[in-house]
Amino acid sequence: MPARNATGPGEAHLAAAMRAAQDGDAAAYRRVLRACVPVIAGVARGQGVRGAAVDDVVQETLLTVHRARATYDPSRPFLPWLRAIAQRRAVDALRRRSRRPQEVHDPAAFEDQVDAGPAPGQALEEGQEARLREARLARAVANLPAGQRQAVEHLALGERSLDETAALTGRSKGALKVNLHRALKALRAALVSDREGRDA
Repeated sequence: MPARNATGPGEAHLAAAMRAAQDGDAAAYRRVLRACVPVIAGVARGQGVRGAAVDDVVQETLLTVHRARATYDPSRPFLPWLRAIAQRRAVDALRRRSRRPQEVHDPAAFEDQVDAGPAPGQALEEGQEARLREARLARAVANLPAGQRQAVEHLALGERSLDETAALTGRSKGALKVNLHRALKALRAALVSDREGRDA
């Protein structure tokens, strides 16, 4: 049984699960993503990210892992690779925060200006809904057959050209187009089914 530390699966377990995920094991991929969450949150907090921004860093890091998982070298440790991505997303979050206007502590400013922003809690709900949509999309992509998943990851999510993707995957451009078409159709059906299941 893989060794575990006090906070979750260990390096060997995660690296093995990521190798299996690269080979198309969707269940292993879901386990990897779940196990990554506390690691990413810890990295974000260690970089100085606070509050709801930690959740944003977790989601953005998971999306980056999803997009870049083909680039992970299975002969190297997984956690340093994951932490490097999480640190970059945390720095991105801190940079975005530093560019936002700072709050002015002037009572007159509050009395003279109508608040045109969202109602209290609205932004939080919208942010949560966006994160749920991204998580549902990531799950749907993970459940696609390998050829369709590669087409989506490289062409749609990675914004690579057909030539680049053909070189990376060894598939013909025609096969990639067919796989992408089928993948988009399958994703549409999966997301509609998921939404109908939630509405029922």
